[in-house]
Amino acid sequence: MEDLRSIAKQQIEKDIANKRYNPMNDVLFKFIFGRDERKNITIDLLNAVLNRTGELAIKDIHFKNSEIVPFYEDDKLTRLDIFCVTENETKIDVEVQLINKKDMERRSLFYWSQMYLMGLQRGEKYTALNPAITINILGHTIFPKAPIHSMYSIYNIETGHRLNEDMELHFLEVPKFKKKPINKMTRMERWLAYFSNKLNTEEMEELIMSDAAIKNAVNDTGIFMQDIEERLKYINRQMAIMDYNTDMSVSREEGRTAGREEMANNIALAMLRDDKPIEEIIKYTGLARERIQELSKKI
Repeated sequence: MEDLRSIAKQQIEKDIANKRYNPMNDVLFKFIFGRDERKNITIDLLNAVLNRTGELAIKDIHFKNSEIVPFYEDDKLTRLDIFCVTENETKIDVEVQLINKKDMERRSLFYWSQMYLMGLQRGEKYTALNPAITINILGHTIFPKAPIHSMYSIYNIETGHRLNEDMELHFLEVPKFKKKPINKMTRMERWLAYFSNKLNTEEMEELIMSDAAIKNAVNDTGIFMQDIEERLKYINRQMAIMDYNTDMSVSREEGRTAGREEMANNIALAMLRDDKPIEEIIKYTGLARERIQELSKKI
């Protein structure tokens, strides 16, 4: 196992040397998109995802403390990846998630609700509440039949009428991204291409030349990697992601193996009850003679 980890670390180092980075590594993501000195990059991403242009475009943001203090002492502390407020007081949370823990829909609702209620003082009117938006950039698929970008809000099921614009939950399922000519991409598709890591060197160069914000993000990634401390955090995070995915893969395979064994045992028991010859049971189940003899004792 240690040898495999060593090989994995060498591969990560090789990718860094070849300037192939994982922009969805949350350590790097927060460095690029969560700091005041680079907020123009974040604003460009937000406008692309929310399709804001002209007068509706976000002009400025202020980053806030990403830890949301719980309402009650025993409540769960919420720590957002990127938390900012726009010039019109709209609250936005941007989450990047590479690991599929199968809870993103509810987690997104929880984060949204915490943001939405933040700042409302006791006795204050509900009109004081400002819109809240959660944007989830996912390294896995949770809605197999949905488009790459899905937005959820509150609608009347029968008429499709939207209750209000205070809730927006956005899900960007990056694995669904399919390459196309850079000059044919929308703003959001260019960002999805950036996050996808599916472009070759020439395509990445073209993407950088076609989009100033993405060019800045890539250049600042080089600055990030020159910081030994930040680089080590990035590598450790990549290792943790690989370890988790490996463990999950092993667990799934063990589960499949256990399921196949259980099915074979059940078939063997049924055949034993029907007094089928042991050679026939071996043929149809693949079980060893010794295992079938053990099972026969249960009849």
